[in-house]
Amino acid sequence: MKKLLVIAAGFVLAASVYAAEFPTITIPDLKAAMASKHVVLLDANGSESWQKGHIPGAIDFSATKESLASVLPRDKDALVVAYCGNPQCHAYQAAAEAAKKLGYKNIKHLTAGIMGWKDAGEKTEPGSKT
Repeated sequence: MKKLLVIAAGFVLAASVYAAEFPTITIPDLKAAMASKHVVLLDANGSESWQKGHIPGAIDFSATKESLASVLPRDKDALVVAYCGNPQCHAYQAAAEAAKKLGYKNIKHLTAGIMGWKDAGEKTEPGSKT
């Protein structure tokens, strides 16, 4: 039993260290960045979810992960915010890591995710059919 607890504690510690790699951005701070047009949003909820509704201006990471460099700004210091469903969702990590691998240095995580965004009464927009 002790061995299981030690292993579980190790997983929790590793997950928290990994999650802390990308700082959190709050909904009010994100809204301010969006108002000043100084943010790129990466929606990591999958294309079907993105089509149904995403934060206005968000890029569908699932559809663009192979060509992500072409949709992100040239400025590697640009604010890039990755999000997924809710605080328990970790799909945002793939989008954040992809931006990091491309050399972006200012990557944040909207922990609230799309559910928190909606719960805060914020608007979403549907995806465009291409």
